Amino acid sequence: MNDPGLNEPIQQESKNVEEDRKDEEDLQKEDEQAFLDPSRWWFASTAFPLLAGTFGPMASAFSVCALVENWRVIVPHGPGGNEAHGINIKDPGWLIVINTISLVLALIANIALLLNMARRLSFSIAQPITIVGWFISSVLLIALVFAATYGMELPGEDRALTQAFYYAIIAAGLYFVIATLMCVTVYGAYKEHYPQEFKLTMSQRTLMLQTISYMVYLLAGSAVYYRVEGWKFLDCVYFTNYTLLTIGIGDYAPQTRTGRALLFPYAVGGIVILGLVVGSIRSLVLERGKKKLGSRMIEKKREQLIKKMHKKGQRKKLTPIDSDEKADELGMTERERRKFEFELMRQIQDQANERQKWNALFISGSAWLVLWLVGGVVFWKAEHAQEWSYFGGLYFAYTSLLTIGYGDYKNFSNSGKPAFVFWSLLAVPTLTIVISNMGDTVVKAIRDATDYLGQFTLLPGEVSAKQRAKQLVTSLTSRFGKDNEAGETMMDQPPGMIGEKEGQDLEGPNRQLRATDRLAGEVESEELQKAGEAKKRGDQVSKDVHEYHYQLVREFRKVMGHLNQTPPRRYTYEEWAWFLKLMGEDEDNQRSHRQAPINIRSDSRKEGGPDMQQGPTHDKEQQRQWSWLGNRSPLMGEVDEPEWVLERLSITLEKELKRRHEEGRRGRREKASNLEGKAPSRSGSSKTLEQQESNGEGGHASVSIP
Repeated sequence: MNDPGLNEPIQQESKNVEEDRKDEEDLQKEDEQAFLDPSRWWFASTAFPLLAGTFGPMASAFSVCALVENWRVIVPHGPGGNEAHGINIKDPGWLIVINTISLVLALIANIALLLNMARRLSFSIAQPITIVGWFISSVLLIALVFAATYGMELPGEDRALTQAFYYAIIAAGLYFVIATLMCVTVYGAYKEHYPQEFKLTMSQRTLMLQTISYMVYLLAGSAVYYRVEGWKFLDCVYFTNYTLLTIGIGDYAPQTRTGRALLFPYAVGGIVILGLVVGSIRSLVLERGKKKLGSRMIEKKREQLIKKMHKKGQRKKLTPIDSDEKADELGMTERERRKFEFELMRQIQDQANERQKWNALFISGSAWLVLWLVGGVVFWKAEHAQEWSYFGGLYFAYTSLLTIGYGDYKNFSNSGKPAFVFWSLLAVPTLTIVISNMGDTVVKAIRDATDYLGQFTLLPGEVSAKQRAKQLVTSLTSRFGKDNEAGETMMDQPPGMIGEKEGQDLEGPNRQLRATDRLAGEVESEELQKAGEAKKRGDQVSKDVHEYHYQLVREFRKVMGHLNQTPPRRYTYEEWAWFLKLMGEDEDNQRSHRQAPINIRSDSRKEGGPDMQQGPTHDKEQQRQWSWLGNRSPLMGEVDEPEWVLERLSITLEKELKRRHEEGRRGRREKASNLEGKAPSRSGSSKTLEQQESNGEGGHASVSIP
């Protein structure tokens, strides 16, 4: 018999279950797609906008330099006469007007990009303004450069082009390059490879503000020294640049007491701002790029390993065991087979991470080498009047790149100084990144070798030389075998079994985490208390439910303590099996397991979705199948393992609490309907319902405690 009073809650519960299932599937697909997205589209969606946000303000600063001085000079005759001390030839009015228009359009383009990154202006409006503004600025400056070179009087023996002219060339090139990069970004969004918005963190968005701050600081300091020392403004830009980069060539130095006094705070402030910019570029662009490229490297190694196992006839080890006959044939249980997959995945991760570190060093080192060699050519050609050789240019570039700055070689030409400013703004941060990457590879290897050598010779440790030699051989051979189990003695049991203290790593400044931990602690105590009350009443079902909720909250609090650890926390297989069991999956049961696909991308195209080699399931209750060696594996994602576990535990806990609430509500309504048929007093009915609610007697589903 249909009860109209129960129709609405049943429909609501069905709707809630459907929404939970859809949210969980969306989260899984998001993780899968984050891994499957090609690295080139990550560059288009994230790296290119950040590069444009970094070089856009730099190009605008160079446009200012191209506007503040005339473009041509007359070289004086006589001893010591050179283009650096030339007599200015006034620029025509049309050149100044067009130059100003170019600068204004570039500033508007920069503002539009900044507002778009700050989510104050939509992508569809900001990007056309940014791209068109930069392209027009580039075209106008290129036209002025050609007009100054070929349309006006050509420089002869007594005429030369100034630093402003060469700054215009650099600015025009930068505008064109970053506008082209943003065209690629817009194309990717138009083709729906990513949304039409910048998914940048707050730190990534502030990178552009930091670059603007540095360039404004550089130009403002130049203006101050222009007034204090009486130098040309662009010579002041050259001076402040090599001062803030701590190169100190020495051809320009403050001569007045005021200029020397101002140097104290100015140099410190500029170095701090530069450090922020370099740190942001490394952590926000390169680190994120490393993670994305590292994921692709893991995927390639995963494919190579699976292909090799197929060729060697070991495919059965990657196929779920669904019968005792298969288990006897393979000589392992399904849980042992899954652990075998897990350990293979760990080996792939370790090898890929090690290779990724050396690749990062190779890329940054190659960039440094190219900047050095190209810089040598540029300075050799720019300073031909000083009769520099190519070796002299290399020597000057090297001493500048390492911020040594002897001062025996100096830039005198009008083309050499702007080239040095732009080159040094690229080269010095690149060197900083190279040194940082060396810390993870070369420096670490030298430090480890020094420690081993010291323990064998002058600095004996707690073990003998013979034991140390055995440990060295073991550590070297373990790189090619299974993971070293000696470092996992404390991780043989799941987090709930190893005696960790809740919230042990939450003593930092993150107040939100501490507040969440306190709230979870209250829920944990409440669930434990209700489980005890249910046990006293003899209600086994309610007791099981509350104990399950207690375990979920308890592990939730422990995993919160693993967030933001350095290096990131990595769980053992036993811990993962425990977490998965709390989430409703059993590593002993092959129901949610599958054979790992070889090529994920071809598999995705074949089935119309990622990682669907065995076909999509239409059963809403059936779990999505996955493998530790597939792209649905939590080890294949880009998020850290504690974050992945915490997110899934919170989803599971939310579903359980929502189910408990809906079932309790439905149970109370059913009992209320039954009581109305017996017509008890209203106050008595209310009291009965309140007692039932306080005692937790609403209907509960039977739950097996993991």
